[in-house]
Amino acid sequence: MSGQSVRLEAGDSAPEFRLPDQDGKPVSLKDFRGRRVVVYFYPADDTPGCTKEACQFNDDLDSFRGSGIEIIGISPDAATKHQRFREKYGLRFSLLTDEDRSVMEAYGAWGTKTLYGKKSLGVIRSTFLVDPDGVIERAWYNVRADGHAAKVLAEAASR
Repeated sequence: MSGQSVRLEAGDSAPEFRLPDQDGKPVSLKDFRGRRVVVYFYPADDTPGCTKEACQFNDDLDSFRGSGIEIIGISPDAATKHQRFREKYGLRFSLLTDEDRSVMEAYGAWGTKTLYGKKSLGVIRSTFLVDPDGVIERAWYNVRADGHAAKVLAEAASR
């Protein structure tokens, strides 16, 4: 696959998924019907940007949950790596494994990206706020990890 084939926007139905969490338990988007959920895609556990982003979502988790919003992180990493990452940083939300990147492709979070002028195929750091009916409220692509959780929380709380 070359490039980014999908670009979701507010009002689009969020693509359904069923992926294993850090404990191997299947989690699906349908599990969150009736509640809002932030689904964010990131390249890899325990790397500087991904750690910063995960820790900031974790730091704001009580505020998200106080607004009725759950958090799910998705990367291609295996469950055992997710377990170590969660334990190391005390993360209190689920991390899902998308090893074949099919869910990332469905959300437009896998494709061509540019880093230091060089193009490569990989995870496009992306976040989606999904409403209780499974509809995208807001989509963010190519996000900057640091400070992103606070931006998502501020926008979600204002809706």
